[in-house]
Amino acid sequence: MRAKLLHMAAVCAASVFFSACGIIDWFYLPPGEDTAQELFEAGNDAVREKNYIAASGYFSKLKDNYPFSPYAVEAELSLADCYFLDEEWMQAVDAYKEFEALHPRHRAVPYVLYHIGMADMNGYPSIDRPADQIEEAYSYFQRLIESYPGTEYAEVAVDKMKECRKILAEHELFYADFYFRMGRYASAMARYKTIVDNFADVPDIYEHAREKANAAFILNSRKQSEETRREREGSWRDWFRWL
Repeated sequence: MRAKLLHMAAVCAASVFFSACGIIDWFYLPPGEDTAQELFEAGNDAVREKNYIAASGYFSKLKDNYPFSPYAVEAELSLADCYFLDEEWMQAVDAYKEFEALHPRHRAVPYVLYHIGMADMNGYPSIDRPADQIEEAYSYFQRLIESYPGTEYAEVAVDKMKECRKILAEHELFYADFYFRMGRYASAMARYKTIVDNFADVPDIYEHAREKANAAFILNSRKQSEETRREREGSWRDWFRWL
């Protein structure tokens, strides 16, 4: 009987000990790592809630911690989408480009090319700034049309290329009109000529540039004639002053 009681006491003591260890572990040991699937599902939940910052955190962690997981490729694309939806345009461009570089044969590449172009367009601040982003957007839409002509994104890209062309023409026109207003007619004429030579596919801006180029030419000729006259009269004045 005594042995039985001692055995029961030992069992109870062990139970208390291991329960205490469990409590200690719960308080002091770091929590287990989320699995790739858990991170992916948490990221998707955050996207549905439009919490793109949290979502990008989950997808980034999945991408970094589980690079060989079946969820990793989708997480890379979802991360780029999070930046795009959060209007972080340059981060989106970089993430989409990285995805294409790593997975050039992936079925989502047409989608990726389209979104690179759109992120470049959306991130372009204004027509008075350098137009490198718009030129890049145009090149990606062009690649999309040439490489994936039958896709839904290629059909939309045709109109987006036209929008890019108009923005580029407006960019040139902004500086041409600026020089014209400043009386720098030779510089204005050169900018207008660039539009006439390269943007016949943007008719309204083309016609405006053609008319203003003629006006700039006339005004520049008059300005040069006036400067020549003043130089000649100045030499005559010097001659009469010498007499």
